[in-house]
Amino acid sequence: MSTITSTPSSQPDTARVYRMNTAEHLCPFGLKTVDLLKRKGFKVDDHTLDSREAIEGFKQEAGVDTTPQVYIGEQRVGGYEEVREYLGMSVPGEKDTTYQPVLAIFATSLLIGLAVSWTASDTLVSLRMLEYAIATAMTLLGLQKLQDIESFSTMFLNYDLLAQRHVPYGYVYPFAETLAGILMLAGALIWLAAPLALFIGTVGAISVFKAVYIDKRELKCACVGGNSNVPLGFVSLTENLIMLAMGIWMPLKPLIL
Repeated sequence: MSTITSTPSSQPDTARVYRMNTAEHLCPFGLKTVDLLKRKGFKVDDHTLDSREAIEGFKQEAGVDTTPQVYIGEQRVGGYEEVREYLGMSVPGEKDTTYQPVLAIFATSLLIGLAVSWTASDTLVSLRMLEYAIATAMTLLGLQKLQDIESFSTMFLNYDLLAQRHVPYGYVYPFAETLAGILMLAGALIWLAAPLALFIGTVGAISVFKAVYIDKRELKCACVGGNSNVPLGFVSLTENLIMLAMGIWMPLKPLIL
């Protein structure tokens, strides 16, 4: 096992990394740490700990509880997150709120809408493309909730007015949203899909507006599932308003166009 004593290569632009790499387990954070340091211009002196004895021996000698451990010059920086902090990079916490999950779904839905529109009608930009994108977003958001209905329904109860009065609604909602999205994507059974979207969109919009803009509560949105860190607010309200609009538009479209 490599010792942690200073070596001639321990210069400010050199980082010594001690990471686990055994037959049973290759530490992913160790790999990410080495890659990050290399991308930031450091010369990496990579020490792999290839047995349980080597790992425990290193921990005892270094006085640490975990690996990987990084030394830059004579300073012990720590693990992956500590290295990010040392380099001035963001270190998001597990409980930090972020819009990334819902924005990823919306962006992916838009791309799927463009792809389906191109395949179906040889055009990227069309009214139907927008319908494809929204219906896809509804389906994907519903799928996120269906992965863990119990967690979703629990978080949903924090703000949804109907679910607070009738708890089973929190269990029905993911199925209704997913079904409405799939039917609208297919352009089938709109007599069923439109009322579903209109109903859940209206109730959702009223509930979010009350919780955020009237009661001024700081909550997490259950829109991408019960374990999300998406803040309840403008994005959540917009999602519900779009569903509401689709519930109105889809049955009226044949009468207008």
